[in-house]
Amino acid sequence: MLQHVLLTGANGFIGSHILTQLLSRPSPPFIRAVVRSQAKADIVHAKFAHLSSASRLSFALVPDITAPGAFDRVLDTSPSDSPFDAVIHTASPFLYSATKSNIGWLEPAVKGTTEILKATQAFAPGVKMVVITSSFSAIANLTSLNQGKIYTADDWLPLTWDEVLHGDASMGYRGSKKFAEKAGKQFRMFELTIERESRTLTWVHFSVDYTAAKHPQFSITTLKPPMVYSPIAHAVSSVKDLNESNARIYNLFINSGKDAALPPNGFHAYVDPRDIARSHILAATSPQATNRRLIIAKSQIYSQQISAILRAKFPGELEARVPVGKPGTRLEVLGLAEMRSMEETLGEFGEQLLGIEKREGKVSKG
Repeated sequence: MLQHVLLTGANGFIGSHILTQLLSRPSPPFIRAVVRSQAKADIVHAKFAHLSSASRLSFALVPDITAPGAFDRVLDTSPSDSPFDAVIHTASPFLYSATKSNIGWLEPAVKGTTEILKATQAFAPGVKMVVITSSFSAIANLTSLNQGKIYTADDWLPLTWDEVLHGDASMGYRGSKKFAEKAGKQFRMFELTIERESRTLTWVHFSVDYTAAKHPQFSITTLKPPMVYSPIAHAVSSVKDLNESNARIYNLFINSGKDAALPPNGFHAYVDPRDIARSHILAATSPQATNRRLIIAKSQIYSQQISAILRAKFPGELEARVPVGKPGTRLEVLGLAEMRSMEETLGEFGEQLLGIEKREGKVSKG
């Protein structure tokens, strides 16, 4: 049973769902939620203030997860506190609009991972499990999948550091997941070195110091969802603030038109964020998940299915807005036997998007 959990990225897309589920447990643990600012902490606190378990929620501010010792004070509990027994690390950038270059993906993902692991080893000896949010992008290059290949946890994204650094933004995101996980696997053996000249990145490389390597007292489990659709648990005041995968649903399907071309298929597998959140909690308590790379997915999903579900679920509000297209055309380790249907996932998210539009004062295109 979890007693005291450190949760990074607590105000994010997946982190908010994890926090919701932790606080809703029959015997909720103490939770220290890591966010970047007091304003974000206030928003999260207000969301859960009505719960009887809210007294078990505390906050820690880490403005820069890449800073040396970023998490030291966060994990250095006072003698009166119950010791941490699990760390769930979800904090990592995933907004193309907020990332100016690929080092903006790589540095926070890699350094954020190494800093949380260093602090856990140094200040939280009671932690036995660290669970890290990764992505299926660390397994395969989604733009050039091998047809007929069955991808497993033994596969790694076939991109080098230099290819990622000088590639497009999507390469930056995918590479950040690979190299953050590599840093975790070789914890305390990687040190990211960055040299800048007149604020211009000149070169980046990993330097390896094997003499500093120490075997940590905890295991590291990484979870790798594909596309994550759709309901949101964090505060979103505008559709412009949606996370990338959900922005795809809004921009290509809801903010479209009945006669518009059906959007091309995105990656063909998905999971509901509530199921990936539950997977994090299960992984933090499951001995079978120790030091595993776990792919968490519900099923395949295609643009025609998304269109059909949204049109059927909201015939009055979305029938004229969503493209018609051409209608007609495993997890035993965690014990995650049942996942939500696409109807539940997209239906609830559609309601949320329409609610956000109404609060923004947007006029329906119907």
